[in-house]
Amino acid sequence: MNATFVTLARNSDLWEIVKSIRQVEDRFNRKYHYDWVFLNDKPFDSMFKKVTTSLISGKTHYGLIPVEHWSFPDFIDQDKARKVREDMAQRKIIYGDSQSYRHMCRFESGFFFRHPLMNQFEWYWRVEPSIELYCDIGYDTFKYMRDHGKKYSFVLSLYEYVETIPTLWDSVKSFMKEHKEHIAEDNSLGFLSDDNGETYNHCHFWSNFEIGNLDWLRSQAYLDYFDKLDRDGGFFYERWGDAPVHSIAAGLLLKKDEIHFFNDIAYYHVPFTHCPTGDQFRLDLKCHCNPKDNFDWKGYSSTSDQTAGTTRFFDVNKMKKPEGYEDQKD
Repeated sequence: MNATFVTLARNSDLWEIVKSIRQVEDRFNRKYHYDWVFLNDKPFDSMFKKVTTSLISGKTHYGLIPVEHWSFPDFIDQDKARKVREDMAQRKIIYGDSQSYRHMCRFESGFFFRHPLMNQFEWYWRVEPSIELYCDIGYDTFKYMRDHGKKYSFVLSLYEYVETIPTLWDSVKSFMKEHKEHIAEDNSLGFLSDDNGETYNHCHFWSNFEIGNLDWLRSQAYLDYFDKLDRDGGFFYERWGDAPVHSIAAGLLLKKDEIHFFNDIAYYHVPFTHCPTGDQFRLDLKCHCNPKDNFDWKGYSSTSDQTAGTTRFFDVNKMKKPEGYEDQKD
């Protein structure tokens, strides 16, 4: 399979990313030896390269992000953007005052897949520092995605902070009106909206874990979508995150059955845990997560309906809920 892991990291992240590498290698990649691409807005130092290369069973690649992919585009009013950051800081909105966080969200939304190091690959698995994989993964996830016609996948789903995306859905609706040719039949609008697209319910896939198809992100449909959002300025005039941006794209541009939920990939990224549902399932996969920590069926999770306790994603796709899910609800 033509696939790679991809990580956005700084040199200072070394001792946190090595934890993630050990998890991925021990639970999965020691069998498959996939490559790993590291991207940074500053050059990686020799220590970072030496340590990470020693831990990874595949080839390692280290790339510098082009300045134009990690800076203000010329159509952004930087004074207006600064005032937004100051206002969000006063309102104590998470990462609201951060300029670098906005560059990161924009890069992950529209540019990581365009980096020259990524051009050689067809599939990616995003890995961030300090994650945990709690269970063995005994099959090739990339091959599974290809063989089953999947283009995007997730393990955790939740609601976005409303204050960070007040006009995102307005931009999305404008895109849908301008580019009806890109909207997939049998899409997942029902996952994103409770009123047939009039408003956004703020549900998204948590994008710090993704396994996906790079050719989809390189498609004209996705590029038109990102360009529309980018031009509207919400990455800087608000604080649009890559999670809702990716999720809305997947929900509208892909068919329902092209999105996959990996119940068997047990995952932790502070502060949420996905621990597979099903006692025997966890034993078979040699899991070491506490099922009571599983976020999937909690009220704040958007894989679950807050009032009925049923799953939004499962309901939209008419999927049977895993045995034992009732025991992991609030």
